[in-house]
Amino acid sequence: PSRAPSCSTSGSDTRFDFAMAAYTTPVQVLIDELGRLPGIGPKSAQRIAFHLLKVPADDVARLAHALTEAKAKVRFCDRCWNIADDALCPICSDDRRDASTVCVVEEARDIVAIERTGEFRGRYHVLLGAMSPLEGIGPEQLKVKELFARIEPEGITEVILCTNPNIEGEATALYLQRVLDVPGLTVSRIASGLPVGGDLEYADELTLGRALEGRRVVGEPVRPDVSAP
Repeated sequence: PSRAPSCSTSGSDTRFDFAMAAYTTPVQVLIDELGRLPGIGPKSAQRIAFHLLKVPADDVARLAHALTEAKAKVRFCDRCWNIADDALCPICSDDRRDASTVCVVEEARDIVAIERTGEFRGRYHVLLGAMSPLEGIGPEQLKVKELFARIEPEGITEVILCTNPNIEGEATALYLQRVLDVPGLTVSRIASGLPVGGDLEYADELTLGRALEGRRVVGEPVRPDVSAP
């Protein structure tokens, strides 16, 4: 049954209540759940919900099955925290990859963007986020300890910080630069070429490839040139 509209002194609240009353409970629940997805606003949630109601039941069943199968079978790689369907992801399982170089990214989707460039043949480490004090996300909520624990056993000699070039990504990179002060370990930061405030997943292959090629070592002091008279 539809929910009866409630009385409200505000005109906008009244319109909202009547809009809510226009949908039956199952439809409204569907819209609410779709609206919880990232990047899906109220209007988009309504469009998706009504699209699902119009398509054949078999199509909806396939979508539901794909969601449940992915949730049940997909896990995180035991080594790098990339998404996987086994103990190790395909990249960590590939002996042809350079185990001495590790590229640190925020999310597993960033790996796909870097792999498209064809410029990197090492391994990865996924932090599963970035530092954001306003959201209560610090180093303890990220896979920082797991990264540190990989360095000596895997013989890692270079860590490339490929966090996003925004405030949270830069803060995370600066923190990792400090904690990865290990003898024999080079810590580099992805070079410029990516727009400030952008995300790796939206970068084109050429821009991201040049950024990887031009990465720089962080933390080294700048020495003046004394050779000139």
